[in-house]
Amino acid sequence: MPLADIADAVWYGDTSAARLSRELLSPLSAVFNAIAARRNARYDAASITPSPIPAVSIGNLTVGGTGKTPVSAWLAAQLQARGATPAIVMRGYGTDEVLVHALLNPGVRVFAGADRVAQVRAAATAGADCAILDDGFQHRRAARVADVVLVSADRWRDDVRLLPAGPFREPLSSLKRASLVVVTVKAAEAARVSACTHALRSATAAPVVTVDLVPGALVPVHPDRMQSPRFAVGTGRVLAVCAIGDPAAFLRQLRQRGLDAAPLVFADHHAFDARDVQQILAAAAAACIAVICTLKDAVKLGPIWPGTALPLWYLPQSVVPRDGATALDALVQQVLEARRNGPFASDLSR
Repeated sequence: MPLADIADAVWYGDTSAARLSRELLSPLSAVFNAIAARRNARYDAASITPSPIPAVSIGNLTVGGTGKTPVSAWLAAQLQARGATPAIVMRGYGTDEVLVHALLNPGVRVFAGADRVAQVRAAATAGADCAILDDGFQHRRAARVADVVLVSADRWRDDVRLLPAGPFREPLSSLKRASLVVVTVKAAEAARVSACTHALRSATAAPVVTVDLVPGALVPVHPDRMQSPRFAVGTGRVLAVCAIGDPAAFLRQLRQRGLDAAPLVFADHHAFDARDVQQILAAAAAACIAVICTLKDAVKLGPIWPGTALPLWYLPQSVVPRDGATALDALVQQVLEARRNGPFASDLSR
């Protein structure tokens, strides 16, 4: 079993083995917490290198998918629509997120590299007047005018545990550094969303808002190859392929649409190759009429997908604020107004 699957089973499982594993790993979580606290204390006392343009961080407290890419893309689109020239700055563990940003916002440049301070400078040199730090909450070297922290309601558990006993990189108390907390919802039930929101509001004075990551109509990855009409819901089984941080939510979204979806899950950020395609097609050969993936997977699978294979579709997602529109608009306005000032040395993650 892949390590990611083992981790998910331990962190989110309700079996006696999962509960025992969490308890056995708890002493290591205490060590991890001490290391994280010491690191944060150093940054609290350090001076922050000024930035030539204002930056806003979109980050999270956990490992795994919380919706950073769609929320970052949404914020970039909001800024661009109001006359700004934003850039996306990211670590760039693989090419998938870079390609996704390029598709979602064709006019927004993406800068990827381990040194995000240098990447923000590069963005400014290239003409950007503001930057979005994708996954920047723990990357405290980079100055920012706002810190947005995402928490997935779909993966929320009241039993908050730090790595390795749980998925949290930092405790909830770290939300004191946040300017805004965003609860993202893919397919979570109302009770889970409510529990998540209540816990977060108890942990921070920052506004806590909720956005839905709403799936759109299925999109063919190769529309030029489509020789038959769009398949109808209920006409057959589909193979749901993904290499993302929260595969369970993707599968739930497909099933909520009435699709009979069989899962085939790869590790997050998996680099697909020809052997993987053959594995996918073999899994789909028995009874599936199509293969459906996420946009992150489509940008990697599309170029190597055989022309004679089953049709490949992806499920797009859009950010739809459920509440907190005023707080979200204030965030956009804060960045727009900050463009008139500078350099930007303030680090709101203190």
